[in-house]
Amino acid sequence: MSRPVDTVDTVDVEVYTVPTPRPEADGTFQWDATTAVVVQACAGDTTGLGWTYSSPAAAAVVAEELSEVVIGRDPDDVAGAWDAMRRSCRNFGTRGLVMQALSAVDVALWDLKARLRDEPLSTLLGQSRATVPIYGSGGFTTLNEAELGEQVAAWLAAGCTAMKIKIGQDWGANGRRDLERVRQLRDLAGDGVALMVDANGGYSVGQARRIGAALDELGVVWFEEPVSSDDLDGLSVLRRTLNCDIAAGEYVSDLYEARLLTPSVDCLQLDATRCGGFTGWLAAAAIAASRNLQVSAHCAPALHASVAAAIPNLRHVEYFVDHVRLEPLLFDGVPEAVSGTLIPNTTRPGHGLTVAAHADRYRR
Repeated sequence: MSRPVDTVDTVDVEVYTVPTPRPEADGTFQWDATTAVVVQACAGDTTGLGWTYSSPAAAAVVAEELSEVVIGRDPDDVAGAWDAMRRSCRNFGTRGLVMQALSAVDVALWDLKARLRDEPLSTLLGQSRATVPIYGSGGFTTLNEAELGEQVAAWLAAGCTAMKIKIGQDWGANGRRDLERVRQLRDLAGDGVALMVDANGGYSVGQARRIGAALDELGVVWFEEPVSSDDLDGLSVLRRTLNCDIAAGEYVSDLYEARLLTPSVDCLQLDATRCGGFTGWLAAAAIAASRNLQVSAHCAPALHASVAAAIPNLRHVEYFVDHVRLEPLLFDGVPEAVSGTLIPNTTRPGHGLTVAAHADRYRR
């Protein structure tokens, strides 16, 4: 396809904060709002959109460090821009907050590239599936049974055949309630739904082994971050000990971390808003494939739909209740769940998402 050579003219960043309906918590953290750092990269009159869920400090990294690296580059060379951005941040670290900022820019550049070519991003990335499976996720430790029932009802309406709740309450201090909530989930969801739990690193290895044995008896198939994802030996012990799949990876920032984690998990979680955007996500997914592992996309379902459709070793996308509620508040074009799947955009250029006019009320 021949077209005039463009360059990236501007990289703009805005911060949006959306409050939660009520305070929420998992096993190790509490929050009452979600912040999205939104990047728009422009070439001529074409704009690409990307975002990360992070601190407002990530916006400063984009504005003060990354934008000048990207401006003036050929928008076709997304990989070159990714490498240049990472190298530019060497002296103050390339993981965590910095990689989250880089991720938002990378997603915007991929969207821009597809829009300049007037083709869907799913086509540009090489779509390997028509739909991507989702699982319902939320089940915060702050919920009572009626509130959990409301979330389960929404997941059933979306066609989800797997559902995940938070356990490990108060850093693993209330294992009895953790297991009772799993039983509640089974009662609410029914026998045909696969049960999943996420401890957010709240247990010690010994606690996780004991809780995991009970989870196996309850038929749980997925035990996410039973211990800290930094504890590779602990994850490995639990992977050898328990029947349920051990999952981790949502905090992976780069290929080195992905490579180190893969021997310790049954399924590698990857988050394109944290691991280097679509460039980093696809590369890490290839590392998982080299270990015969599947990948689960962590949160941000609207953002992940196109890239998740591009890999054959996808297990599912996390249909996280906070992001499912937030994404339509900030963006137009968000895909809806159909029979337990998301359908990637195949009719509009790019990933098909744009900043909504009504998002201004959440801008900081």
